[in-house]
Amino acid sequence: MSEVLSRVHGPADLRGLTPQELEALAAEIREVIVATVARNGGHLAPNLGVVELTLSLHRVFDSPRDRIIFDVGHQTYAHKLVTGRRERFATLRTYGGLSGFPRLQESSHDAFETGHASTSISSALGMAKARDLAGEDYRVIAVIGDGALTGGLALEALNHAGHAGTRLLVVLNDNELSYGPTVGGLAAHLTRARAHPTYARMRESTLDLVRRFPAGETLARLAERLKGSVKYLLVPGVLFEELGFRYFGPIDGHNLPGLEDTLRQVRDMPGPTLLHVVTRKGKGYAPAEANPDRYHGIGPFDPATGEPANHGEGHTYTDIFGRTLLRLGQADSRIVAVTAAMRDSTGLGPFAAAFPERCFDVGIAEAHAVCFAAGLATRGMRPVVAVYSSFMQRAYDQILHDVGLQGLPVVLAMDRGGLAGEDGPTHHGVYDFAYLRGVPGLTIMAPRDAGELQHMLYTALRLPGPCAIRFPRGRAGGIGLARELEEISPGRGAWVRRGHSGPGILAIGNMVQPALEAARLLEREGLDPSVVDARFVKPLDGTAIEELALRHGSILTVEEHILAGGFASAVNEYLLNAGISRRINMQCLALPDQPLPHGAAGRLREGAGLTPEGIAAACLRLALAGPEQRDIAAEAGRAAALGEG
Repeated sequence: MSEVLSRVHGPADLRGLTPQELEALAAEIREVIVATVARNGGHLAPNLGVVELTLSLHRVFDSPRDRIIFDVGHQTYAHKLVTGRRERFATLRTYGGLSGFPRLQESSHDAFETGHASTSISSALGMAKARDLAGEDYRVIAVIGDGALTGGLALEALNHAGHAGTRLLVVLNDNELSYGPTVGGLAAHLTRARAHPTYARMRESTLDLVRRFPAGETLARLAERLKGSVKYLLVPGVLFEELGFRYFGPIDGHNLPGLEDTLRQVRDMPGPTLLHVVTRKGKGYAPAEANPDRYHGIGPFDPATGEPANHGEGHTYTDIFGRTLLRLGQADSRIVAVTAAMRDSTGLGPFAAAFPERCFDVGIAEAHAVCFAAGLATRGMRPVVAVYSSFMQRAYDQILHDVGLQGLPVVLAMDRGGLAGEDGPTHHGVYDFAYLRGVPGLTIMAPRDAGELQHMLYTALRLPGPCAIRFPRGRAGGIGLARELEEISPGRGAWVRRGHSGPGILAIGNMVQPALEAARLLEREGLDPSVVDARFVKPLDGTAIEELALRHGSILTVEEHILAGGFASAVNEYLLNAGISRRINMQCLALPDQPLPHGAAGRLREGAGLTPEGIAAACLRLALAGPEQRDIAAEAGRAAALGEG
C-alpha cells in the first residue's frame, strides 16, 4: 500500500498533509493510476494531468457539501482515490466494480454523471440556482477541459451564467496550450493580486472617486475604455469577462501551493468566476506525456514499455471503415470526412493523412458536425460524418431537421454501435435504431462482418439520400479487405442459412454470427432453423420477413439494442401492416429497457441472452408455443439446459 495514500480515506484527510506529503501523494496516485489502467484499460493521460488540481480542489472545498463537477468525467480517477474508493480502485471499469466515470449511486462525492462532454457548466449553474432558491450557501465548481469547452452546450451555459450573475466557479483545465510568456512568476503574481478581494473594491473605489471631479463621468468612461484596450492586449480571458465572468489565469496546474492559494482567493467571490489552469496530459508517465492522444483512452498495456498488452488478430471495424473510406476517397474527390474531436478514434487517420483538405475535425460539436455536413451536401459533396453512436444522439435535431427533412446525401458512420463495454451506460450505443427510425428517408444499415461494412459504405455513398451505418466496437470477422466492392440493393436482406423446422431467426448486425452458432446448437436438438441477416433496419426486407414467417410459423428477432423502438419494433410493425401478425408467433431478444452497467461486452451480452446459447434457448422457448410442438416437457428441459450453459 502506498505510504501517504493509505492514510487518505476522504477529502478531510488531505487537509492535514504537509507540502512534502502532498508531493509524495501526487506521485503515489499516479503510480496507482498507471498500474490500474495498465491492467484494466481506461483513460490514462487525462487523469495523470489533473492530480494536483484534484488534490487542491478537495483541500480548498468541502465535498460533498460543495459540489464539484468534472467535465468530462474521464478525468476523475484521482478524485475517486481520495473520496473513499481507494480500496475498490483495482475494480475500475470491471463488471460490478467502480465506473470509469462519475456515478451518483457510487459516491456522494460524484455530483453529476458526466460521460459526455460540455455538460458541467449547465448542470453546475442549475445547482447554483437551486442553492440560491433554497437559501443555502454551498459552493458549486465546474471543472471543464479545453476540449469540452468547444461544445456548443458549454458556450450556451457560459452565456447564461454570465447573464444570471449567480455565484459559480468554472475551472478551465487547459491541457493543450504550451507554456508561454504569460505563464510564470509574474503572471502568477498578477493573477493572485487580481484574485484578492481588495482588487475589485479598489477598482470600484477609484472609479467612484474619479466621478466626483468635474467632467468625472467622461474621465470614468475614458478609464473604462483604456482598461478595456489594455485588457484586450494583455489579458487572455477577455472573452470570458465580456460574457460576465471574472477571469483569472492562466496558472500552473501542477504547482500545488499556487493552485491552493488562488483557489482560496476566488472560492467565495460573488457572481460567476473562471479560473484558467494549464496542465499537462500524461503528467508523470513518460510514454503518455510524449503521446497524450494515444494514451487518452487505452486498453491494457505493459507499464514498463507503454506497449499494448494484446495487439489482437485481424482488423477492427473501425480500421476497416477507415481503410475503405480512404479507398473510396481516392476514387471520388467529392467524398469528405467530418468528425467531432475523434479523428483517429473513428478511423479517419489514413483519410486525413491523404486528404487533409477534405477531412474536418470540428471539435466536440456533434450537432455542428452534422449541420456542417448538410451544408457540404447541398453543394455536391458526399460527406461522411464519423461519430460514435452514443455521441451521435447529441445531433438528433440536425439529423432530422437539416439532413432528413431536406433529403440530403449525408452518411452517418456510427462506430461503437451496441454495447461499449467498460465505458458503461453513457457510452453504450444501444439507442440508435430507435432515434433514427423516424427520420424521413433515412436508410439504416448494420453489417455482420468486415466484408459487409465495406459494401455498405460503398452503397451508402451511392444513395441519393441520407444513410446511417451502425457498426460495433472490436474485431471484425469475415473476409478482411475486399477486392471488389459491391452495391447492396436498399432493403435487401441475406439468407445465411435456410432451414425447415423450428423458429426462424431474424438477426441484425453483430448478432448474425451468434444466431448462426445458435442454429448449429439447435441441430443437436432436432431443429433446423433458418437465419436471415436483415442488413437493413430501414427499409426492411418485407419479402424475406414474410418468407421466413411462412416457412417457420414463428420468428425470433435478435438485436444488440434496447427493445423499445428498435429492430424488433420495426419488424412487428411490418407484420401488423402486412396483415399476417396473428398467424405468426414472434419473440424479441434484445437489451432491457434500463441503464446498462459497465463491464466486458461479452459479460453484458451473456446477461441479456445475446449469446449463441441464449439465442438457442430463446428459440426453444418459442418452439413451445409454436405449431410444431411435440413434447413440451422435453423442449422445456432442453431450453433450460441451454440457458444455463
